Amino acid sequence: MRPDNAGPIIAAARRRHELTRAKAIRAIRELDHAGTPVTFAAVAASALVSRSWLYSQTDIRDQIQQLRAATSRSPAAPVPAGQRASDASLLRRLQAAHAEHRQLLEERARLLEERDRLRRQIARALGEQRQTGNQPPF
Repeated sequence: MRPDNAGPIIAAARRRHELTRAKAIRAIRELDHAGTPVTFAAVAASALVSRSWLYSQTDIRDQIQQLRAATSRSPAAPVPAGQRASDASLLRRLQAAHAEHRQLLEERARLLEERDRLRRQIARALGEQRQTGNQPPF
């Protein structure tokens, strides 16, 4: 009877599978970081794997499709996922812009009040000079 060699063969197949997955994931990250469009063909060429294998890996396929969709919407050069603004970041920027807008409106109101106060002072000063008969200095 022959010895059972299935265990080492199965272990080798698992290692090869995990190595292939790691190469594909690394290729996706490198393409995205470089700003290169992430497509199945680009990932397959970079990782030296087949496109059909990429399609058979559900999580990798979903990641490629998500990155491909995100970069195909904009006509400009694609922005790597790590550099894209998150929803929380955009919300903080919007809140900061609203706070700055409120501050500018308050400063504008203060400056308008100061302008009106100075106009009243000038009008009073001119009125007093006219009553005394003096000519304005300007």
